[in-house]
Amino acid sequence: MFPIAFHPIYKHPLPEGHRFPMLKYDLLPQQLLHEGTALKSDFFAPETCDLSHILATHTKEYVDDLLKLTLNAKAARKIGFPLSKELVERELRITQGTIIGAQKSFESKVSFNIAGGTHHAYSNHGEAFCMLNDQAIASKFLLDKKLVKKILIIDLDVHQGNGTAEIFQNNSNVFTFSTHGKNNYPFKKEKSDLDIAFNDNTSDDEFLKTISTVIPDLIEAQKPDFIFYLAGVDILASDKLGKLGCSLEGCKKRDQLVFELCYKYEIPVQVSMGGGYSPEIKTIIEAHANTYRAAKSVF
Repeated sequence: MFPIAFHPIYKHPLPEGHRFPMLKYDLLPQQLLHEGTALKSDFFAPETCDLSHILATHTKEYVDDLLKLTLNAKAARKIGFPLSKELVERELRITQGTIIGAQKSFESKVSFNIAGGTHHAYSNHGEAFCMLNDQAIASKFLLDKKLVKKILIIDLDVHQGNGTAEIFQNNSNVFTFSTHGKNNYPFKKEKSDLDIAFNDNTSDDEFLKTISTVIPDLIEAQKPDFIFYLAGVDILASDKLGKLGCSLEGCKKRDQLVFELCYKYEIPVQVSMGGGYSPEIKTIIEAHANTYRAAKSVF
């Protein structure tokens, strides 16, 4: 079993010239099937998420504004997508994909969401292409259903998981760990349980050396029952919205390291894709596909 959440609505049409590479959500599943990393039977199409699960993480006022498309202009601009019923449905399906994937991980050991990793969504607002915080909502779901007692969120996207940090700032059952570019968005950082901010042009060696020490220590100290991994590939040197200096191979080794630790400590893991904004779409797809290839080599 290699459960992967995907629905055609993930590839939502955007105005021509929009900087968000929505095409990747169409191409990535095709690439995984073409090369045999995934089978058709691995994919599942999520329904829309039950509102009760979302309201355990996000405020009712914010959720109502999303559903009714009544966000004020400033709040909508912060999200960065033209709001529509279809866009909101997309978010509801992505969130459910992460919840279902997390549940499947107890048996399969690892699960994926082709989209997700919407870590800039706060409890009461969205920003930077993030509307609902999928891994935060799924974390609350697992805790509320008493499926786990302690969760570790490993966020290795180039941008800090500011929304995730805010949501869990007073929740000792979720440990939030974020690595990110020091001089990158968000320019006003929140306080995760552990933040590591890298300087511009940080190399593979420095990045990998740091996480290979920190993550095992975190697992030993926190003893999580479950891990959510945000595998953004915007740490690449080529990324338009990142400032780090990692290579495709370094990014893959990062993923390999996380998966090997999850396997070693027998901790189920759910993986959401997060960001990736290299100029060439083939670079983005290759980097994201590497995450699946790395998992396939471990589990």
